[in-house]
Amino acid sequence: MKLWMRNGLLIGLLMQANLFAADIYRSQDDDGNVTFSDLATANSQPVISQVQPYRYLHSVAKVYDGDTIILENGERVRLLGINTPEIESRLRQGEQGGQQAKLWLQKKLQQGQVYLEYDQQRRDKYKRLLAHCFLADDEHLNLTIVAQGLATVTIIPPNLRYSEELTSAQQHAELAQLGIWSQAKTKPRPVEQLSKANSKGWQRYLATATSIKHGRSYVRLMLSKNVDLRIAKTNLHLFPELETYLNQALEVRGWASRSKQKFSILVHHPSAIIIR
Repeated sequence: MKLWMRNGLLIGLLMQANLFAADIYRSQDDDGNVTFSDLATANSQPVISQVQPYRYLHSVAKVYDGDTIILENGERVRLLGINTPEIESRLRQGEQGGQQAKLWLQKKLQQGQVYLEYDQQRRDKYKRLLAHCFLADDEHLNLTIVAQGLATVTIIPPNLRYSEELTSAQQHAELAQLGIWSQAKTKPRPVEQLSKANSKGWQRYLATATSIKHGRSYVRLMLSKNVDLRIAKTNLHLFPELETYLNQALEVRGWASRSKQKFSILVHHPSAIIIR
């Protein structure tokens, strides 16, 4: 393809990406031919668009908890890329740090307005809006609450915008032992201690992956006889070669689900697996 045609195609794809919040990926074959697509492949690299995503101004009616707000139009908004401890309700027991995160967000939004910036998916399975929240002065609330140690990073593809910034902010908060990172409850513990009685909520587990098992939809890193780490095959392109994790001391962050006497920790993004 001629250079001017190739550049024209790239510009068109980037314009389309800005309109529909789609990522563009660049691939180069063994002959040096470069192609662009909105579908990621094993050897492709994302093309970073410098176009500023659009932000929508809304009025806030209520802060539900540290990672969820309710707009005046009744829409519920889940802050992308983060998770805060639960607050007490009739449905669940409160977690340490949950009320603190809620109060922090209430103070930030006391003026009653927020700018929402969407990523690839605008809604989750609960019909909530998914967004990065900004103030008029450009403060990124998702990022700031992580930097304060009041939230943990939870990246779920295809919503990958600001994933590097969020992960970096979390690393600094953890090193400084801020908020969540100073709590005894959130200290990592051996995966062998995982049981029905202590498997609820976001946790940190220490483990060594000993083998890899391939299924129809997931690849599993076996952490023990009864515990595995599960990665959807559609997300494998985000991770290094899984053999990288074998026989390494790992810290795995997330939620464990149980089936009979076996547990599985679903991991969406490599930021949830740390080689120690």
